[in-house]
Amino acid sequence: MRGSATDPTSTPGHRHLRRAAVPLASAALLLPLLGAAPAQSTADSSAGRLQQAFATASAEYHVPQSVLLAVSYLQSRWDWHAGAPSVTGGYGPMHLTDARTAIAATEHYAEGTEDARGDGARPAVHPGIEVPAESALPARLKTLVKAARLTGLSAEKLRTDPTANVTGGAALLAAAQKQLGEPLSADPADWYGAVARFSGADDTATAAAYANDVYDVLHTGEERTTDDGQLVALAAQPRLAADTAQLKRAGLRTLPTDGVECPRSVSCEAVWAPYAQFGNNDYGNHDLGDRPVSQSIKYIVIHDTEGTWDGVLNLIQDPTYVSWNYTIRSTDGLIAQHVKAKDVAWHAGNWYVNATSVGIEHEGFLANPDAWYTEAMYRSSARLVKYLSRTYDIPLDRQHILGHDNVPGPTTSTIPGMHTDPGPYWDWRHYFQLLGHPFERTAGKRSGLVTILPDYASNQPAYTGCTTSGEPCAAHGSSEVRLYSDHDTSAPLIKDIGLGKDPTIDVNDLSSRAATGQQYAVADRWGDWTAIWYLGQKAWFRNPSKAPTAVPAKGLTVTPKEGLASIPVYGRAYPEKEAYPAGVPVQSVVPLSYTIAAGQRYVVGDEVPGEYDYSVTFTTDSHRVVVGKDLYYEIQYGHRVGFVRAADVTLQRSAG
Repeated sequence: MRGSATDPTSTPGHRHLRRAAVPLASAALLLPLLGAAPAQSTADSSAGRLQQAFATASAEYHVPQSVLLAVSYLQSRWDWHAGAPSVTGGYGPMHLTDARTAIAATEHYAEGTEDARGDGARPAVHPGIEVPAESALPARLKTLVKAARLTGLSAEKLRTDPTANVTGGAALLAAAQKQLGEPLSADPADWYGAVARFSGADDTATAAAYANDVYDVLHTGEERTTDDGQLVALAAQPRLAADTAQLKRAGLRTLPTDGVECPRSVSCEAVWAPYAQFGNNDYGNHDLGDRPVSQSIKYIVIHDTEGTWDGVLNLIQDPTYVSWNYTIRSTDGLIAQHVKAKDVAWHAGNWYVNATSVGIEHEGFLANPDAWYTEAMYRSSARLVKYLSRTYDIPLDRQHILGHDNVPGPTTSTIPGMHTDPGPYWDWRHYFQLLGHPFERTAGKRSGLVTILPDYASNQPAYTGCTTSGEPCAAHGSSEVRLYSDHDTSAPLIKDIGLGKDPTIDVNDLSSRAATGQQYAVADRWGDWTAIWYLGQKAWFRNPSKAPTAVPAKGLTVTPKEGLASIPVYGRAYPEKEAYPAGVPVQSVVPLSYTIAAGQRYVVGDEVPGEYDYSVTFTTDSHRVVVGKDLYYEIQYGHRVGFVRAADVTLQRSAG
């Protein structure tokens, strides 16, 4: 999308640079200048250090500055992330990977005790994920070590100094160009093959998809203020025609596609999860189904893997393990499909959600959802989600595109063990811009609803536990705002009674956090503070008019019917007992420990019938989808969604 200074839906500090086409006769003369810094001289200023670093590295290694800038944008959007590693151990604006160091610096404690299938009809599966040995790490996860050899710079400097990091990236691109037998040309069109190899992909389709994204950035241009406050600009080159024939000489493999369900705009391979019987009448690792004929696909659930690509692909092929539909690789955006959309994967920890969703894992081997994700991964994921949305008529909003951390526990006892990925550092604002459905203001300033919408880069709430339990995390942009019991940052945090413990600012504690795109009913206002109904109580967050963290919205809400003091909240929308046919055990409709008191309001995401997918045997002859007459509303209850019976509530439209 195109942003502007007057466009309230654009990300602050970010816009495409679309320039008039350069006359062909003078294009060659201007090529070295394309991608240069803005006109003012900022080389010696704090604001211009990074732009100057690209210029210096370009001159030293004879890589066109625009190519270096575009590659870096696809890796990190030029952000530094305060030196913290990405989910796959990539450092700095060039995302130079040093997985061994990243793993060694992180505590690896298991997060959550969730049963991925989320159905008590079968025993839970809790296999561990082992940290890989150095020898097991592929070359794409050790590019920083190679950059150190090429530049003579220490690995420590490449990790901690953005200027050195850019130099390392330039050295890797130059080495890839020489390896292909290509000259160190000043023309960006001549670097397609080297850019493709920089991705680390070992197949033609993924390398080409990555290179095409880089050249798309070159065509459109970009400008943004980075997470450390530096303005970086790349001028548009709309007439640039890359030499794509170079890729044929790269010696890369062909992906096994074998009927994958992916858009043409991504690279996608088939790594199918097995459907096999084993042991004492047990089977795995998913259930055969007939979706969307048997039941609708309503949700897409975003996860991170907490394991390396190769290790995760080994796990998905184990019939005794759990499953999900797709995995996306961090370094280059490669997608692997494991379970067909018609079948039900075991991924979300809630059987109702599993039966009505598609699960997408995003590669990340750090033990906690506390690190950043590459632009290549975001773009590939967004293309897949747009394709699934079109195919299965799934609305592109935060009530249907859920994080794993938004999935409710199916019963009260499961709430404490539910997973918390992809965590507070997943950039939901940018992700929905890539989906073509940016979050924006949709109502007047006194509307009774709000959409949470902080500026990601400048919104940096304090967290602990990213690398060491109890220790502060590095300062980092976040999608989430902190919630207090009063309009004061010294007031107690909001408590989640379902977790059974006092709230903390630990990176995995969801008690008192609202995330970008989530919508809530306004409960009160006080100066620069807004209160929302959240987990059955008023929850306050800072929302100053000059730097808002939420925008007015319109939509539907529910409130308890007149005469009811409170109503229950459910973790799944199951049918009433009269709906079950003979041979299908009745599933208890048991509320969670949460309630909604009279006068409180919660935003509605969808109206759904009570449904239960009875699939507990290897053979499918006994499988049934039970649909009841009871209706439910999916609501944004706290950080996670929940369900209320339509018979218990009154539906209201907020005044815009």
